Amino acid sequence: QVQLVESGGGLVQPGGSLRLSCAVSGSIFRLYTMGWYRQAPGKQRELVAEITSRFTTNYTDSVKGRFTISRDNTQNTVYLQMNSLKPEDTAVYYCNFNRGFWGQGTQVTVSS
Repeated sequence: QVQLVESGGGLVQPGGSLRLSCAVSGSIFRLYTMGWYRQAPGKQRELVAEITSRFTTNYTDSVKGRFTISRDNTQNTVYLQMNSLKPEDTAVYYCNFNRGFWGQGTQVTVSS
C-alpha cells in the first residue's frame, strides 16, 4: 500500500512563498515519477509539475519560472517550492505517485 502525506500548505500573501512536501512510503520511491497537481473549486484537477526517476521536470505554463519541483530519494520525499505566489494559485494541491495514486491534498490560499 502506497501512502503519500502532504504538508506545507497554508495562507500566504501575494508575492510570498511556500514549500510543499510529500513523504512517500510503501514503494521503491526512486523508480517512479512524482507530480504535484492542483484543483480549484469548480475546476478540473490539473498538473502543476512533474519529476521523473531520471530527474527530468516539466511544468504547466502558468507556473514556469515561479515553481520548482524536486525530489530527495534518500528521504523518499518530493517538494514543490512556490515563489511569487498569485491569487490564481489558490487551490488544493495534491501529491501524485506514478501518475495514478493520490495524497489527501493540502490547501494553499493566496490572499491579502
